[in-house]
Amino acid sequence: MSRRGKTIIIPAIDEEVALGQLAHDLREKVEGADEAEVILVDGGSRDRTVELATAEGWGIVHGRRGRGSQMNAGARESSGEVLIFLHADTGLPVDGLEKIDEQLSDPAIIGGNFSLQFDGESREAKWLTRLYPLLRKGGMCYGDSAFFVRREHFDAVGGYRDYPLFEDCDLYRRLRKHGKFVTLKAAATTSSRRFDGRFFRTFALWVLLQMLYWIGVSPGLLARIYGKYGRSRMREPVLKVF
Repeated sequence: MSRRGKTIIIPAIDEEVALGQLAHDLREKVEGADEAEVILVDGGSRDRTVELATAEGWGIVHGRRGRGSQMNAGARESSGEVLIFLHADTGLPVDGLEKIDEQLSDPAIIGGNFSLQFDGESREAKWLTRLYPLLRKGGMCYGDSAFFVRREHFDAVGGYRDYPLFEDCDLYRRLRKHGKFVTLKAAATTSSRRFDGRFFRTFALWVLLQMLYWIGVSPGLLARIYGKYGRSRMREPVLKVF
């Protein structure tokens, strides 16, 4: 397969509601970009996720449930030299694709991400937006910020590991060891839906899991902890931490 341009890879499970906004957000950006394709990787949706993505003309890949494995599946089927991993409830900045091109014009840069803001006017959303840069300084970085990476370097580090949690933090750490990874000032906007009506419980659980990850607890065990204490009380089938 010849490689050229950019590929936006969207992992999704039952994201019918979020995809409406994302599709609208991407139409003009992708049409104005040079050789950009969009691939949705479905992990077994039971709603209209695949139908909506097909109507947009996106490529469809069916993958095993799990964000890391889904994104790897999308990368394998893509044609882009640059891979952009975009969550279904996250929107790129208006000139996000152009800013990626600007950064990657420097051959020393292997990839990067955007700054991040949470949508809505709630106190919690504003607080999380202020918190995120501090987490990044501490060496943590999450997929909501729309990772982009040159394919050759994504392949060189082995892509995403098949972790049930923190697969994005793990990739970020490995990419930083492999080359220059930059954070753009322009902000991607992500949904604060997972905190609606349950901010303190969700955030407390995230803090616990994050601390355990920092000290080396395996993502598999963390997923089991989440399954016991979080999944039955939350709407999302998989914990999405930032």
